[in-house]
Amino acid sequence: MGRIVEAEAYRGPEDRAAHSFGGRRTARTEVMFGPPGHAYVFLVYGLHWHFNLVTTADGAPHAVLIRAVEPLEGLELMAERRRLVPSHRDLTNGPGKLCAAFAIDRQAYGADLTRQPLFLSEPLPGAARPRVVRAPRVGIDYAGAWAARPWRFYDRDSPFVSRK
Repeated sequence: MGRIVEAEAYRGPEDRAAHSFGGRRTARTEVMFGPPGHAYVFLVYGLHWHFNLVTTADGAPHAVLIRAVEPLEGLELMAERRRLVPSHRDLTNGPGKLCAAFAIDRQAYGADLTRQPLFLSEPLPGAARPRVVRAPRVGIDYAGAWAARPWRFYDRDSPFVSRK
């Protein structure tokens, strides 16, 4: 279990950085055109899985990339999967790293994120409200002006953020 501490928004067909830019509808992007609350999982460079939450309405292919998670439970298993010690800062501080730690891969594509085994929930009772910072998204220079949009959000105080 973990707490999301960093995410990036992708605004569908008009966003040059989105996989659904221009209304591109392929087998890979199909889940983004469906109802919100499902997982869009894809492979980057043939090596790393990335996990997104499909948002908005049916037919509007918007998504949020989950970039980093603060691990809360199951650290030993995550560390084993990542070949790190459980206390290592790099355990889940990037989209590929968190997918490896949580064993998120192609099998999670299209998963309903309101149900187990992979699901999102409300914050734990008593959890402190994070101080959120807005910043440009990471690694999308090819998207021109869209790269500068402040659509990356992260917990300013979390040591698990991929980049400050």
